[in-house]
Amino acid sequence: MTPSPQPQPVESNPFEAIMYMMAKPVGAKCNMRCAYCYYLEKDADAPSGERTRMSDATLERFISSYIEATTTPEVIFTWHGGEAAMAPLSFYQKAQELQQRYAHGRRIINCLQTNGTLLTDAWCRFLKRNDWLVGVSIDGPQSQHDCYRLSATGKPTFQSVMRSIHLLQHYGVEWNAMAVISRANVDQPDEFYRFFKSIGCQYLQFTPIVERRRPDGRLAAVDEQGVLTDESITPQQWGRFLCRLFDIWVKEDVGNFFVQIFDATLARHYGVSPGVCSMATVCGHAGVVDYNGDVYSCDHFVFPAYRIGNIHHNSIIELMSQERQFAFGQAKRDSLPDQCRQCRHTMICNGECPKNRFSHTADGQPGLNYLCEGYRAFFDHTEPHMRFMVNQLRRGLPPADIMRTPIEIDGD
Repeated sequence: MTPSPQPQPVESNPFEAIMYMMAKPVGAKCNMRCAYCYYLEKDADAPSGERTRMSDATLERFISSYIEATTTPEVIFTWHGGEAAMAPLSFYQKAQELQQRYAHGRRIINCLQTNGTLLTDAWCRFLKRNDWLVGVSIDGPQSQHDCYRLSATGKPTFQSVMRSIHLLQHYGVEWNAMAVISRANVDQPDEFYRFFKSIGCQYLQFTPIVERRRPDGRLAAVDEQGVLTDESITPQQWGRFLCRLFDIWVKEDVGNFFVQIFDATLARHYGVSPGVCSMATVCGHAGVVDYNGDVYSCDHFVFPAYRIGNIHHNSIIELMSQERQFAFGQAKRDSLPDQCRQCRHTMICNGECPKNRFSHTADGQPGLNYLCEGYRAFFDHTEPHMRFMVNQLRRGLPPADIMRTPIEIDGD
């Protein structure tokens, strides 16, 4: 769950396009206990008594190796968690000093993903002064947000998050919202959408909760048996939610209010990279470095089987270009079941995120995305509008007046 800007997903080898590493400076440590969190249990995996904050040596190794591995003029650092703001400001001041030492003319972009409960005036002054982009996790209006996003002591957090958003706005810090779609808000799309517009959010990302637990209570990896959590949504709910939000957006807000999945779907119809890895043809370009230097294939695959090494033993170039990581990325395309290969929407979703591919097709093939039915409903519903907007763009016209022109003109 990261703030924009986002690197363009690669279509084959990780080094043919932007390679991307997400850093977790405090690992899974967090001051909240969100009921649906897919990462919090990782904190219990840290060795007893170990300092779960990235050391200066690991920080320097990460920054120097990451900049060396990046082949573009811009290097995007995304600081994630757990709760990344649990590392003190001095940590990020040190990070910026190291970035400048190793940049060698590269432009450095810093993004902070936060739950929005720890930001202060000092934080916001720092973020503004250094042009950081902030992603704030907030799930909608208070009734939706406070259902699952509670503090470590079980208290609601909505008011704390809103205070931080007001602080960010007061200091002019660029921010966007990252929302989780769960049982608490999936059936209230109108209220959800209007809320984000009402608080001055212009860039909205959201991700559906699809998590399963093993019999021992721990989260299940894609290749493990598990039962869906109570917070997870159904494919039908996901489809209805997306379609209703799109209907509001396409009538009122095209070109003014930006919703990541709508932009990504339009990009796919237009024939360009979607800007979000879940809809890319292959993956494997976006790794995670933990507080101790361990590197994993993906943020949603921080399981022992997907640990690919440690930056103290190998460079990021060596880790991310190894055959094992390449095979992980290619498997997204190669493991598609026949139903997906025959579907006309595959060119848009590409089977979505591999972490959700634990369902079976009608004829029993494994590897179907659990949310497939919802995505198909959304793609069917939006296709005429997307084709119209693509034609507008190809003619050099803005797509924003889509509802002022008869949709029948959308023929190619």
